[in-house]
Amino acid sequence: MRKLLLLLIFCCNLASAQNNWISGAIEDSAAHKPLSGVSVSVMNDTALAVSNSYGLFRIAVTKALVQLKLELEGYQTKVIYARPNEYLVIRLLPQRPPADAIALAKARANISRNSNPNYTNTGIGEYTFFNETYGATYENKFQRTGVAPMSNFAVDVDRASYSNIRRFLRQKEKVPRDAVRIEEMVNYFHYNYPLPGNGETLKLSGCYTTCPWEPMHHLLQIVIRAQAVQLDSLPASNLVFLIDASGSMGSSNKLPLLQAAFRVLVNNLRAKDRVAIVAYASEPGVILPSTSGDQKEKILNAIDNLNANGATAGEAAIKMAYKVAGQHFIPNGNNRVILATDGDFNVGRSSDEEMEELITTARESGVLLTCLGVGMKNYKDSKLKVMAGKGNGNFAYVDDLDEANKIFAQEFGSTLFTIAKDVKAEVTFNPATVKSYRLIGYENKVLPDAGAGKDSIGGGIVGSGHSAVALYEILPVDSVAVGDSVLAGIRVSYRSPFSDIKEEKELHITTGCAAFSEASTDYRFAASVALFGMLLRNSAYRGCGNWEMVEAMAKKAVGVDKSGYRHEFLKLVKLAKRNN
Repeated sequence: MRKLLLLLIFCCNLASAQNNWISGAIEDSAAHKPLSGVSVSVMNDTALAVSNSYGLFRIAVTKALVQLKLELEGYQTKVIYARPNEYLVIRLLPQRPPADAIALAKARANISRNSNPNYTNTGIGEYTFFNETYGATYENKFQRTGVAPMSNFAVDVDRASYSNIRRFLRQKEKVPRDAVRIEEMVNYFHYNYPLPGNGETLKLSGCYTTCPWEPMHHLLQIVIRAQAVQLDSLPASNLVFLIDASGSMGSSNKLPLLQAAFRVLVNNLRAKDRVAIVAYASEPGVILPSTSGDQKEKILNAIDNLNANGATAGEAAIKMAYKVAGQHFIPNGNNRVILATDGDFNVGRSSDEEMEELITTARESGVLLTCLGVGMKNYKDSKLKVMAGKGNGNFAYVDDLDEANKIFAQEFGSTLFTIAKDVKAEVTFNPATVKSYRLIGYENKVLPDAGAGKDSIGGGIVGSGHSAVALYEILPVDSVAVGDSVLAGIRVSYRSPFSDIKEEKELHITTGCAAFSEASTDYRFAASVALFGMLLRNSAYRGCGNWEMVEAMAKKAVGVDKSGYRHEFLKLVKLAKRNN
């Protein structure tokens, strides 16, 4: 009996040990591409794994802390510490090539750039990279306050433009003008603006300073900060991963990258959350029925087993995903389809207009839509941007594993949990103090002025803890009458996710103008990103702004940069300066 008991204990311990895993993704540190064939071993143990064609690996461990050794020919060997149930994103450094090889590679890159037939000018100052599509963006002009004192725009949390621009700059390619959406660039970053008080959903704040790139003008920054809800307090999620597994998704920066991204998301799920997976190529199919969030291994296996082939039946897949989401709808929950694709649909209805119509109808179910864009050459930014907007959701572009981690780990709440919907900002300028004004960015989110039917046009969404930042460039009147100190009145209207009752917040800004150098680091950094966007667009409103000014402004406003994104921005400024 004692031997039998010991045997049972041994088997249980063995089973427990075998269920402790460390998983992750491995990529080239320079090219940010998945690495296959990497040998992953546990130091002082026999455990061994090899990364697959998507750079993914999983290895069994029996200790609370182990050393992993990663080896691949042509790369520097790396040893790291890791714990069970961790998901790692690991970068291997290429072994340094000889100096003459580096010079030869640079020469070839220059030849390739100068003769690339896929890199064309459309003749109107806009560039198209291969077969990528972008919705036309026409910059907001200055408005005379005496004629049009009110400015209205929808507020949302889209941030796709910045990571997409980063992709172009890293590849030393010209950034397409219409890929630059300044509000998405500014709102990509985390800001430490004041959170709402207890019982408040949103908090408004503002700052008014001189303008560094136009000395006769001033800058007004408006911030809408959402309540930050603890993860455990967020409502249960009913998610449907809608994953494009068509032939166009076969390259390493498409389906493999999405698989790694969804792995990050799955590791943040709670037991009360549910996930279903719909994959599509020539036709869609339910790869995983709705499954509890604590069954992570089952969900991850379904993700890892996806392969790219066939055509792209986007229309049928969208209908199926919304149907699955509706079947498991959670009242007062987070019901959401997460569409991950390059946007290149070719079976069924596929135009931007047809997709807009389809999503507009589908959103009546109460299911939101988040769009994740990936890839290059045939990436359809215009389609995904429209779909996310019409689906009452948000839009992000995943260019590497770091971005996947940012979206689904660091910003999990703001990405997937809506705190306020139908968010609109209404800014009324005082003609006695403001001669004219210009909203920087938000071109595709401008709403009609106050009047009949205004409330029938939807606003945007704001996620948990997110800061939505807007900048106005202002030409003040020559002299302000004594006692007239009001610059502008700001009203933000919104609804809670589960209510149709409109709520409002108001704020008044006075004419007291501070020096730009005296503003907070967050204010000054946001302004540097806005100027960066104007330079990338070759904007007529950039004034005396140049790359050196952007770099100087950003360097002085890095502040506390725990995640390193502001330092990365400085690197992108240098890349842009070299390419322009």
